[in-house]
This record gives sequence, C-alpha cells and structure tokens, in this order.
Amino acid sequence: MHTTIHNLPDHQAINATEIVPFINEKIASHDAQVDLIVESATREPTWDNLIMALESLEVDLNDVWAPISHLNAVVSNEGLRKAHDDAIQKLTEHSTRLSQSRPLCERVKALAASESFNQLDATQRKMIDDSLRTFRRNGVDLDDEKREQFKNLRQRLTLLSSSFSNNLLDATDAWSKYIDNLDELKGIPAPNLAVARAAAERRDLDGYLLTLDMACYSSTMMHCENRSLREEMYQAYVTRSSEVGPNGGEFDNSEVIEEILEARTKMAQLVGFDTFAEYSIEPKMASSAQEVKSFLEDLLTKAVPQAQDELERMRAFANDELEIDSLEPWDLNFVAERMRKSLYDVSDAQLKPYFPLDHVVDGMFGVVERLFDVQIRKTEPPSTWHEDVRYYEIARENDVVARFYLDAIAREKKRSGAWMADCRSRRAVGNELTLPVAYLTCNFTPPTEGNPSLLTHSEVVTLFHEFGHGLHHMLTRQSYATVSGINGVEWDAVELPSQFMENWCWQVDSLQRISKHFETGETLPTELLKRLIEAKNFNSGMAMVRQLEFGLLDLTLHMQIEGFDPLSTMRGIRTRTGMLPNKDYDRFPWGFAHIFAGGYAAGYYSYLWAEVLSADAFAAFEEEGLDNQETSTRYLHEILEVGSSVKASEMFASFRGRPPLNDALLRHSGIRN
Repeated sequence: MHTTIHNLPDHQAINATEIVPFINEKIASHDAQVDLIVESATREPTWDNLIMALESLEVDLNDVWAPISHLNAVVSNEGLRKAHDDAIQKLTEHSTRLSQSRPLCERVKALAASESFNQLDATQRKMIDDSLRTFRRNGVDLDDEKREQFKNLRQRLTLLSSSFSNNLLDATDAWSKYIDNLDELKGIPAPNLAVARAAAERRDLDGYLLTLDMACYSSTMMHCENRSLREEMYQAYVTRSSEVGPNGGEFDNSEVIEEILEARTKMAQLVGFDTFAEYSIEPKMASSAQEVKSFLEDLLTKAVPQAQDELERMRAFANDELEIDSLEPWDLNFVAERMRKSLYDVSDAQLKPYFPLDHVVDGMFGVVERLFDVQIRKTEPPSTWHEDVRYYEIARENDVVARFYLDAIAREKKRSGAWMADCRSRRAVGNELTLPVAYLTCNFTPPTEGNPSLLTHSEVVTLFHEFGHGLHHMLTRQSYATVSGINGVEWDAVELPSQFMENWCWQVDSLQRISKHFETGETLPTELLKRLIEAKNFNSGMAMVRQLEFGLLDLTLHMQIEGFDPLSTMRGIRTRTGMLPNKDYDRFPWGFAHIFAGGYAAGYYSYLWAEVLSADAFAAFEEEGLDNQETSTRYLHEILEVGSSVKASEMFASFRGRPPLNDALLRHSGIRN
C-alpha cells in the first residue's frame, strides 16, 4: 500500500526576485549529491544507488522548475521573464554538465555490463539504454574542447529560444486596432464584439479594440465583412516579430532564427550527425530524416490535387457569391465560413451558442469517464495564479489517481495557443506514491456580461486535443518518473492520445453530451448536428496541405547545413502546393514558435505522423464498436498507461495487433486515395 505524497506547488508564493538564488542553491546541492552518487556507484553500481538516485534529483528539480516555467507562460511580466531566462540558462548548464559527465556515464556503462543488468525488468533496461544514448547525444565522448563547444551551443540555444518566444509575445501584444464605428465590424458575432468592447474599456476607450490574440484574430478573419480591416489585421499577424509590418524591426526575430539554425547544425555535427534533422529524429519513432521526407512527400502527392480543386471552388464561390474577384489570404477563412454555410447550412455563429465552455468541459469529462471508468470532480485549488483557473481530481473507484489545472480563457500577458505541460509526474518509490499533475492551458474567448465563454467547434476540438495529452500524462501506471506519462515518449508518437480524443468531437452521442444552448438549454438539434458532421471534411485537402507545408518547411530548414534562408525556403515549398501566392511581406517563419521555441524542431511532421497512429487506433473502435468497453480498456492499458516504458512501435502493435496503416487517416480526412 502506497502513501500518497501531496507536494503541489504554491504558485502564489513564487517571487521573481527569489527564483535565481533558489535555483542556484538547488543546483549546488544537486552537484554535491551527484558526487556522492558517483562515489557510491563506483564501488558497485546498482539500480537503486545510481539510476533511482539520479531520477530523484531530476524529479526534485522538475518539481521546482515546472511551476516557474508555467507562470512565465501564463502570467508573464518583466521581472518573471528576466528571472526565468536567467534561471533556465543555469539549469541548461547544469543539465549539460550531468549529461557530459564521464564518471556518471562510466557508472551507467558498468551497470549495463554487470550481471545484475539481466535481472532487471524490460522497463529498467530500457531506461539504462536510453540514458546511455542521452550521454552520447550530449557529447560525453568528445574531447574537452569539443565538449565545451557543445555545452556553449546548448546554452546559447536555450537563450535564443527564449528570446524568440519573448519577441513573439511582445509583438503580439504590441499591435491593436481601435474602432469607434460599429459598422466597420459588421459580421463579427456579438460575443466577440463584447470582448472587443471590454478590451477597449480596459484602456478607457469608448468603442472596440481588436488585438492579435488568437480568439480575436480568428473571429475577425472568419466573420468580419470589412475586407480592408481583414487585410490590415492579416498583415499585422503574419509580420509579427519580423523586420517588416506595422512594428517592423521592433521585436525582430531575424537574427535569432539564423543563430538558432546555425547553432543547432553545429551542435549536431559535433556529435556525429550531418544535419540537425538527423540528430533530432534519431530518438524518435521514424528511422531517418529521409523516411520523414518520403512520408511527407507521399501525403503531399495525395493531398495537393484535392486541395487545388477545393481552392478553385472557393475562388468561384468568392467571385459568384461575394463579389471577390481575386481571392487573397485574408479572404480564405471568411470565404470558407460562408461557403460552408452555403453548402451545409452550418456556421460558427450557429454553433457557438451550443458550446458554452462550462458545459463542454463537463460533457468532455462525461465522455472520458465512460471510456476509461474514472470520475472527474472539481475541487478547491490549493494555490493558483489567476481567478479563471479551475482545479480537478481524477479518481478510479474513489481513489484519486491524478490532478490537473485548467486555465482556459485568453488574457493579456498569456502565451497564445493551447498546450499541456506536466506539473508533477507519477512516481512510486518504496511505499511513497507521487500522483501525476497536469497544466492544461487554452486561449478561448472570455465571458462577457450576460454571456458565458462560447466556443467554436474547432475550439471544442482543441480542448479535447489538449485533454488527450493530459490523459496520457495522468492515467499512466508507471512507477518511474523517467518513463511516466508523456516523459520520454517518442516525439512523433506523443500526439497520438491527443489526436485520438479529437475523434469524439464528431460522434453523435458525444456531440449531444457536450452541447447545450447557453440560453435555452437545448442540445444541438439533430439536423444541425448532422450537417456539422457532413461538413467535417470541408476543405480537408487544403487543411492537410497546410500541415504538410509546415512540416516540409521545418524539415527542409533542419536538413540544411548552411545558407539558411527561411523566407525563400517557405516560398519554394508553397510554389509546389499550388496554394495562394505569398505576399512579399509574409514572414510566417518569424512566428513559427513550434520549431523555434516549442520543442518541435525537425519534429513538426509528428502531427501528421501521429495522426496516422491516432486514426488507425480510432479505427479499432469503429470496427469493434465505439462503446466497446473491451476496446477502451485495451487502449487504456496498451496506450495511455505505458508511458515510454516500451517503444512506440511496440506500444501501437500491442494495441492494434499490427504496424500502423495510413488508410484510416486518408479516410477520416476525406482525402481521395
């Protein structure tokens, strides 16, 4: 019987001025403890005195750093940002020092070569093998001069990624558009207008304030009939943190991007790889950069003809129905929304009233509870960072197995987008159990006086996606933090559980469960629900091509070794797809945070790679029954619970009985095969 350890962070007690001294103290303590571990393991390296002792230090440091890193993303301010950036430099130096430690590496090698290694279970042996690979990838075998170069490059990359993220956040916050004439905002739904009015009031303005926050930007681009305003907003968005546009040069990521690409390439070459792409992909599920390139090119071949047909139909519709004779990038979402309404009689304006955030969250919990036999209950948070934050526990047979924070509403000084991050990882050592805790973050339209936060259906999909990541982290049954939840999972497989959950946003039963009109209490009407499902694959070819463009841009940049030119690389890829021509000012890579600040470098392809896995996994439910409890239980045991205790290919084969096939992805996406 385990004793549960309750060690949740006190977010309100985190003081920016204390962060760096505290991290310095932690690192010094850990360095001293590492010396003792090396000394103990020198006599006889064992699982407990080496691997578990090192994991304990890593867990201790993560428990300190996770809430600091999270706060910097959700309630950023100048003091916190400075402390975060200083501390992460020190942590990177510490991490590199450990991963380059020859005494530590020699102890792990000795354990791997010992008789006791064969007595360990498969998970333990995998952890040791993975540890040796990490040592090698961090340059432990290099001479002193090259090891120092590697260390400096890694530290530099940490700082550059933080700079990229800071520039993008500042550029996003810097732009706003004040509108005092409501006619200029014709078409924007009332809830979004109310948010724009509230934003203006916060600045003592009598009118409406548009910003580049995703909720405001996407609503304007999709609904606003004022074409010149859409163009202005589009230009501001695609030139963020670049040398052009309304804030051109003020938060410029140009040099940051070039330095990142150069440093990554040099770092990879130091440890024996030709390109950073090969370095990045080595520990992933894919076998090589060339395999990834072939994967993307094959999907591109299948998707482009359909995408081009869809674009031509949009051009015709824009010309015939909207008097837009030349389709431009700022027209795409606007025209698509009206075309979808025309073809399927379904639109975001119709759907949003049926998706109030609170009810969607409760409905999503109901879907998960039925699938995985758990109970999710709201409880009082011990310490949060904002009044919008909610706190929940997940229980099975009345025993709490995990906890999570949900921070769903957009606000200033909060990083855009949606993500899941680990706060605590599951770990069972001796008779002590630490439960997993997750941070779930989104940026949905805030509630206004008289109206709750109302979600578009695509935002509902986003919520399910992030909760899928959360379930992966929280429903794990692993005892070692190193392989628990999302930790150590191959990057191109980690999106499987998140994308799998998206499927439930398109099923009749679950749609009825998550929908409830915020005024009438009515669930989504049968006819509207049917039309929503019919419209699922509207412009699916264009959507896939967009993802392929991102994946190819990322991979191509990281397969290069010199002469990095993100702009011409992006333009070259787009000419192959037949989509709309680039605007000269378009600087998309300058805001591509996934690959320059978010961990997806030479890994953006993983969204589509994992979508093959998730579609094929969901196909098992289609074949065996969406309510088949045996299938749900098998998915829980073979996918969600295993963490990285086994290779992703083995994990998938255990669930499906065979390697993954891409047929289900093409079928689910409506791509003609």
